Amino acid sequence: MAISQTATTSFKVQLLQAVHNFGPTTPNTFKVALFTAAANLSASTTAYTVGMTGEVASGGGYTTGGNTLVISTSPTSGNNTAGVPTAFVSFNNTSWTNATFTARGALIYNDSVAGDPSVAVLDFGSDKTVSNDTFQIIFPTPDANSAIVRIS
Repeated sequence: MAISQTATTSFKVQLLQAVHNFGPTTPNTFKVALFTAAANLSASTTAYTVGMTGEVASGGGYTTGGNTLVISTSPTSGNNTAGVPTAFVSFNNTSWTNATFTARGALIYNDSVAGDPSVAVLDFGSDKTVSNDTFQIIFPTPDANSAIVRIS
């Protein structure tokens, strides 16, 4: 299987349909679920569903469905290094404590909208294993060049 880092195609369409609300007033609840190398996550992933192939199993510090994300930077804009105006939003880092599992990637999804539509796929580049320790996703700097969700 494969995990390809990207904003999902359905997310891009749903932005134009006003499906997702990143705030600052009453934002939707966004979550991040972890997946093993057995998952098939890409631009064509439309939603999170319980029982998706390759999700890290509950136990060992992980709960099916993943962690709730906290928006760290409400939607804002700035120019990227190429001088292109870019809108962006970002999340605080998230972690699982006393964790024992292996993850290859993750899926950010909107837990407030029926059907749990996808937002983005994260590819960790290789399997990341933790044994009775803290597993953390560190999001990039929330700016026009690096924020996890950017529209240029």
